Amino acid sequence: MSWQDVYQSKLTTAKDAVKHIESGNRVVVGHACSEPLALVDAMVANKDQYKDVEIVHMVAMGKSEYAKPEMAPHFRHNALFVGGTTRKAVNEARADYTPCFFTEIPRLFKEEYLPVDVALIQVSRPDEHGYCSFGLSSDYTKPASECAKIVIAEVNDQMPRTMGSFIHISEIDHIVETSYPIIELQPPKIGEIEKAIGENCAKLVEDGATLQLGIGAIPDAVLLFLKDKKDLGIHSEMFSDGVVELVEAGVINNKKKTLHEGKMIVTFLMGTKRLYDFVHNNPTVELHPVDYVNNPCVVMQNENIISINSCIQVDLMGQIVSESIGLKQFSGVGGQVDYIRGASMAKRGKSIIAIPSTASKGKVSRIAPFIDEGSAVTTSRNDVHYVVTEYGIAQLRGKSLKERGRALINIAHPDFRPMLIEEWERRFDTKFE
Repeated sequence: MSWQDVYQSKLTTAKDAVKHIESGNRVVVGHACSEPLALVDAMVANKDQYKDVEIVHMVAMGKSEYAKPEMAPHFRHNALFVGGTTRKAVNEARADYTPCFFTEIPRLFKEEYLPVDVALIQVSRPDEHGYCSFGLSSDYTKPASECAKIVIAEVNDQMPRTMGSFIHISEIDHIVETSYPIIELQPPKIGEIEKAIGENCAKLVEDGATLQLGIGAIPDAVLLFLKDKKDLGIHSEMFSDGVVELVEAGVINNKKKTLHEGKMIVTFLMGTKRLYDFVHNNPTVELHPVDYVNNPCVVMQNENIISINSCIQVDLMGQIVSESIGLKQFSGVGGQVDYIRGASMAKRGKSIIAIPSTASKGKVSRIAPFIDEGSAVTTSRNDVHYVVTEYGIAQLRGKSLKERGRALINIAHPDFRPMLIEEWERRFDTKFE
């Protein structure tokens, strides 16, 4: 039987496909902008047929209606990263959060810490050999599909076909054809503070460096100040629209990479249609599962790699809080520690935590004497390298507690320096100079 015949035999509707989900199942949903919206909507619409279905994913970009209070008898969300549409449910104890480094999430499925009953995924149209691309999300989506008892896939003719990660028609149990625009993440607003931070970060980027960038205004601001650099590369858990401009300008060409020369290696993508058009059938962009892309032992093979991430709070010892505000879970570990450790092990590698000096419209210093009670330390003081604000750069590696406290105070907002200095002097019984 040809793959085309197999494909036709598996075609169904979203309404019928989700009937294969049973009460008590664990359902892993495709990540971020690859979330299969039609399947998730159909599952929610079929709620009365379910009891205690566990919904597992990281960043939810859809409506997350399964996390509403009235859905409690039918669904229980287990977040591996908390997003805007699921945060309230987690902090009201109507949903769960499971901490895990991004690189180790596939292991939860493969070694059956979290056995997968059903994977709901979204893929591109099959090529001439019957292989569908995982589009914008390989990360944990591909491993979940490989571990699931049942794989239900939306084949969306608007999903870009990216290189690196594919699934054959024969490995999908039920196929739902769809055609709708892929979820887009609009570029963030970049203000003067973000520009100042971006300019400071760019000072640490040398020609020939390989970059890992997170999501948000600060990573995008960094890109604004790299236009005079040469031969940059990308090995990152993701990238967004800002990278496209630097590729088109010839700044990013991946020629100096010591791993995957000539290729941009990522595990997922988030952006606008401009990005999706750029990556479609682009042989210089490859998506691979996160247990490869984010593995620190892989990351370290990129000489001169620079990781740029952000956080919520840093204390005077250099402890980094990136995922919670007190006991309230705000986001997740993600890939921050994966890349900080990978960059630390790499030859000439650098890891940067880039933050505005204040939060809450200037009322709170992000550089604090102590982390807030109940907050989780994401990156230990032993791992931190550079901390950057709009006021400068603090290099903490090899510094004593006294020295790193002084360096952090010097890049804190001036309004909060007296308070920080008072604590520093009390702690070290010496005058701040």
